Amino acid sequence: MGSYKKDQRRSFSSPEPSKSNKDEMGSYNYKMFNLFNRKFKITEAEPPKDVQQVFSKFSDGGSHMMADQLRRFLVLHQDELHCTLAEAKKIMEEVINRRHHLTRYSRHSLNLDDFFHFLLYDDLNGPITSQEMYVLCGYASNSFVRGHVKSALDKLCHSSDCSEVPIVKALQRGVRVIELDLWPGSSKDEILVLHGRTLTTPVPLIKCLKSIRDYAFSSSPYPVIITLEDHLRPDLQSKVAEMVTQTFGGMLYYPESDSLVQFPSPESLKHRIIISTKPPKEYLESNGIKQKGAFSPGGRNSSEEDEEASGIPDHTAELEADDRSNSDQDDADLTDCDNKSGQLGAPAYKRLITIHAGKPKGQLKDALKVAVDKVRRLSLSEQELEKAATTNGTDVVRFTQNNILRIYPKGTRITSSNYKPLVGWMHGAQMIAFNMQGYGKSLWLMHGMFRANGGCGYLKKPDFLMEKGPNNEVFDPKIKLAVTKTLKVKVYLGDGWRLDFSHTHFDSYSPPDFYTKVYIVGAPADAAKKKTKIIEDNWSPAWNQEFTFPLTVPELALLRIEVREYDMSEKDDFGGQTCLPVSDLRPGIRSVPLHDKKGEKLKNARLLVGFQFV
Repeated sequence: MGSYKKDQRRSFSSPEPSKSNKDEMGSYNYKMFNLFNRKFKITEAEPPKDVQQVFSKFSDGGSHMMADQLRRFLVLHQDELHCTLAEAKKIMEEVINRRHHLTRYSRHSLNLDDFFHFLLYDDLNGPITSQEMYVLCGYASNSFVRGHVKSALDKLCHSSDCSEVPIVKALQRGVRVIELDLWPGSSKDEILVLHGRTLTTPVPLIKCLKSIRDYAFSSSPYPVIITLEDHLRPDLQSKVAEMVTQTFGGMLYYPESDSLVQFPSPESLKHRIIISTKPPKEYLESNGIKQKGAFSPGGRNSSEEDEEASGIPDHTAELEADDRSNSDQDDADLTDCDNKSGQLGAPAYKRLITIHAGKPKGQLKDALKVAVDKVRRLSLSEQELEKAATTNGTDVVRFTQNNILRIYPKGTRITSSNYKPLVGWMHGAQMIAFNMQGYGKSLWLMHGMFRANGGCGYLKKPDFLMEKGPNNEVFDPKIKLAVTKTLKVKVYLGDGWRLDFSHTHFDSYSPPDFYTKVYIVGAPADAAKKKTKIIEDNWSPAWNQEFTFPLTVPELALLRIEVREYDMSEKDDFGGQTCLPVSDLRPGIRSVPLHDKKGEKLKNARLLVGFQFV
């Protein structure tokens, strides 16, 4: 029976690491100080008491569960109300095929062990569900900041040809907003993508555009927005318009009128590319174009992030007027050739812009005023958002009901770190720009937020952020609300680490001592942290501990789970993490796959967790 159980185990997980020190008796040997061996028996994960009771209940006390009984379990216990008998049969067939593919006889029921393994299959019994689409301003958009291109391209291009791989990887992960920082190259018609004031290796714009064209919809059919930070002469702007039109062809969407009155829905823009930037006039004026020829990294840089990094006060840089008429000085700074190219190029370039970026003259409150006849995009740094949240919180919420608000990291984040995105999401910001080449807790939150809605890259904002009261009042993020929902989380057990890591990865002398930390991240009143007990010397720890989380804003709450391995003398080792949107959690007993620090899913490590809303 020992070898048979091992074969069944392999049908659930991939092969063990080749460097395991496992003997024929199913034990791991650990060498102590090179003097003697310690032997630890490998324990298989077993069905928790709750699983046994549920199986007994829905199998009517029998030893096997039939398809109709499995359907009753899915409908009544897992809250999968629309599950049909045919779907239950299909699930049962898949579980039996995985668990008993080596046997010569067919089965049409699940025993307790089969049922337990079904609960551990995250592709059949995952923790989250999906939602519907709505108008664009009703969504938070999974955004890609230029910093990802900056750092990742620098690493890839030191000793080889420049690469657009970071853009491809971002699109494959469901990113829907790509930001390109455009500068003139050394030759007359060359246009490069790089981050100003840095030593990043430039990439030709055409390579980036072709990569976007080829991979834009590899993971989601919903629209990709390209935001351009433009530092170009008018003749090169005309060249950009030509490149964009020829590269994207019919994929490119732009409105027939000069400006939109309302943003269209993502559903209506499937498989389309959208351009967002300041219209050419604004760029000519704000950039004060004087340079001719190649870009010098030490030269003038008027992009939003770099203005902040250079020490210019936020409101001076961010809120200066973009709607001024052309000055004589601006015209004088252009050569006759530039003027002619600008006259020819600007209309073609401007015509391609769907989402206009720009800010009216005045203070922050003026910038947040909502125009009746047009919609636009406003960009604020993380520091400006914090100020706005303190002094003009409701103005920010009202602005985002009809316009797009983009938040970007402060320029001093040279290590590609990220800021906490919840402030932006609580105020309705649609685009939270992340440095995606690094990793950390803030990026885990972004991954978690956008696991919702099928991972398509767009999320419907909570209704309360889109509603107005009888006196035109809107949601005030500073007001503490009453508890509307309580989430119960029961951490049953974990399994799979011994298949993903060598037997000495966590501890050289014994099996790991795992514990799990459970967090709620969201509205300040909802923030909470819980921790399970430590299970010593066990690759398949069983905790069976339940935690309760009262929630005032469950629509924006995230459940963050992190597994650690206790180390008495050093920092506890990382054992995996995940982050899940509370609004999309599926009730019942669920398999929760774990991810590494960079957000990549581990092949086998997972938790069995129970979710209940009361």
